[in-house]
Amino acid sequence: MIPRKRARLALGVALLAVLATGCAANSGPVNLADTGPAQAPLPGGVLIGKAALPPEPGPTPNCANPTASLRPPASLPAPGHMPAGSTMARIQQRGYLIAGVDQNTYLFGYRNPTTNNLEGFDIQMVRDVAAAIFGDPNKVVFKAITSAQRIPVLQQHQVDLVARTFTISCARLQQVAFSTVYFQAQRQVLVRADSTARGIQDLGGKRVCATIGSDSLAPTPGEAHPPVPVAVNDWSDCLVMLQQGQVSGVSTDNTILAGMEAQDPNTKIVGGSIAPEPYGLAFPKDDRDFVSFVNGVLQRLRTDGGWDSAYRTWVGGHLGAVPRPPAPTYSN
Repeated sequence: MIPRKRARLALGVALLAVLATGCAANSGPVNLADTGPAQAPLPGGVLIGKAALPPEPGPTPNCANPTASLRPPASLPAPGHMPAGSTMARIQQRGYLIAGVDQNTYLFGYRNPTTNNLEGFDIQMVRDVAAAIFGDPNKVVFKAITSAQRIPVLQQHQVDLVARTFTISCARLQQVAFSTVYFQAQRQVLVRADSTARGIQDLGGKRVCATIGSDSLAPTPGEAHPPVPVAVNDWSDCLVMLQQGQVSGVSTDNTILAGMEAQDPNTKIVGGSIAPEPYGLAFPKDDRDFVSFVNGVLQRLRTDGGWDSAYRTWVGGHLGAVPRPPAPTYSN
């Protein structure tokens, strides 16, 4: 009988011989310098090229000023005493507000990994609306949605409002209602710190990322050599693709880009404003009384220091000194 230790040794030598024979039969020694790293996988649902472009908006009649919204009431009802038959009374009777928000955009709507709570400027706006209805800012059910889901969840009445860095536009006003502008953003570009690009004009023919449903990938009129659009579900996907070299830039609002830059100091925002991006809280088109009510809440935040406080808390260290809150424009 062969001792157990010698048997294991013999088996190991035999196995090595088989492996060596197999390698010799197929090819010579592998040059590791020629193999390179494995290519990083693309995020699920990614769209590249023409498929990533948003549909062209149809005609938008009666849209001289898309940021004009419904005038608020002369005075807001006391919390817990919403007018009978109103949208606010229905929400009050339910016992909580339902809001569509982001959970992946640092500074505006993100999940704090320490507390697991949703935080950010948009989250604060929602809590202020809840406080105005109930007297309690915590009476909110947050529904995490993607950019592409913002309009469908409102049209299907799955949420009462959407607060998700949502730019007001004539095309979108055909489908949902908006509050007055509560934050004025500007579209810019984020690139890696070692990039020589100075703006979107230097990224022609290169891949540039934004989310599905965003207006940031729409071609600029007269652009002779546009970037190759790449669309993903969440802004965090864009940041990862930029880090991995799968795209050369991220094109969206400076509010979102500032959050990415804060998370990764190996990135930088370049170029001036490509386009203004006025944010509004969005509602189902038929909830006109709720739009008017929320415009009253926003006006109170502009005048009582609530807007300034929210800016300092969530945005100030990344977008500079506190600006004046956007002045409201009313359509009635």
